[in-house]
Amino acid sequence: MINLDFMPSRQLAIYAARLFLTRSLAVLIMLVMVLMMLDLLGESGKILKVDGNGEAELWRYVSLRVPMLISRFLPFSVLLGALIAFVGLNQNSEVVAMKASGLSAHQILAPMVVASFGVAVLLFAFNELVVVKSARTVAAWTDADYEPIPPDSGILSNVWIRDGNDLVHAKLVGGRGPTTKLRGVTMYDREGGAITRVVEAERAEQVAGGWQLDNVRTYDARMNVVMRAPSMTALAGVEPSRFTLARVDPNVRDFMALGDAIDDLAAAGRPTEEARTGWWHKISGPLSTMLMPLLAATAAFGLARSGKVLLRATIGMALGFAYFVADNFSLALGNYGAYPPFLAAWAPFFLFLLIGEFVLIRQEE
Repeated sequence: MINLDFMPSRQLAIYAARLFLTRSLAVLIMLVMVLMMLDLLGESGKILKVDGNGEAELWRYVSLRVPMLISRFLPFSVLLGALIAFVGLNQNSEVVAMKASGLSAHQILAPMVVASFGVAVLLFAFNELVVVKSARTVAAWTDADYEPIPPDSGILSNVWIRDGNDLVHAKLVGGRGPTTKLRGVTMYDREGGAITRVVEAERAEQVAGGWQLDNVRTYDARMNVVMRAPSMTALAGVEPSRFTLARVDPNVRDFMALGDAIDDLAAAGRPTEEARTGWWHKISGPLSTMLMPLLAATAAFGLARSGKVLLRATIGMALGFAYFVADNFSLALGNYGAYPPFLAAWAPFFLFLLIGEFVLIRQEE
């Protein structure tokens, strides 16, 4: 009689899920600690070089970077955790005992897939509530060379726009619509491909007739002189959306904010491929954790005494790495418009779902 139950017994399901989650958590902690130390070694000198920065700023950098590392390497940690759990189950002949009791490979795998779905939901929430704010703050702080920045209120950093033949650069852009404010503004006036004037200002905000620049320093290349002024009005006709939509980075916007930015881009007639690809990947990325137990399942089946456990574990790891490579490659194609955004975000997921199922069915046969 065919067993149509999706899950094994309650005790066995809890045991397999706990084994999988504890191994994945241990791998994640180890990876994050090692990578954070390496990252801090490379950035600590830049942080401490700024006057006024000290140990508190180092700890602030760590608190901002750790969530980003967790988000990036959690699917990889789930892959390694699943491999470790499966190798242990195989070597202790627990998989043989489960199959002898009438469980199929899918039933043995089911508790880990369900647990990984829970991890995917938590990762999505973690990305939306924590990671996007950390990524936005780190990007702005890094572009400001680790100098103090305003409190996070949707800050964008390192924004470039073109005003006719002239170029405008803003280190930081905050707010939206009439409340948009710029910091670290540099305008490059060009004639015939040559820069004729460079205007630098500490701050800028929108006023009637353009933008008011404060604490202005102007270099005139033709006269070779530097002039200073407390304020001036410039950038007539430049809408705030030119700055807020100049750089739509999916990594620094949450799901709803990115959706609003896509609508604004479409209304302005701007390309939306990169933003739409990132919007879909905010869902497919966390769900990739569900693939990891399936791809790692090659290490679970087969007799331990055959001496091929290490080989099967290597195959499972190779499948996981291949997914991450394919995912990044597909995203790059989607960002450049070579793939439709939905296909770029979801094609690797469904492709490796089919590959994992094929390998699992072949092993079960």
